[in-house]
Amino acid sequence: QVQLVESGGGLVRTGGSLRLSCAASGGTFRDYAMGWFRQAPGKEREFVAAITWDNSRRNSADSAAGRFIISRDNAKNTVSLQMNSLKPEDTAVYYCAAKTPGWSIGKASNEYDYWGQGTQVTVSS
Repeated sequence: QVQLVESGGGLVRTGGSLRLSCAASGGTFRDYAMGWFRQAPGKEREFVAAITWDNSRRNSADSAAGRFIISRDNAKNTVSLQMNSLKPEDTAVYYCAAKTPGWSIGKASNEYDYWGQGTQVTVSS
């Protein structure tokens, strides 16, 4: 059983940056590919970015490409999402998630086995 705890959300102005972190415990972190998803009010949860267990491959949504960077530190059991050039449409609750196998990047939320509780990101115009 893996527990995931996100942090780093907050209020930022358009064009600003935030760095989200997700700390994992209770499992072998290297067994999992990690992903970030987000959900805005009244909308479905959507894929943001994902990374394989060994940092060898990353994938991101078109909306995040060129602005958001996912990374992980297996020594610290953490995965991060650096978000730059933020826009009001990035406002959402951001969730980190874990899936197996660790070599497979998934974009669908139903591929992920474990979820954090989410952290709110609000971008003001």
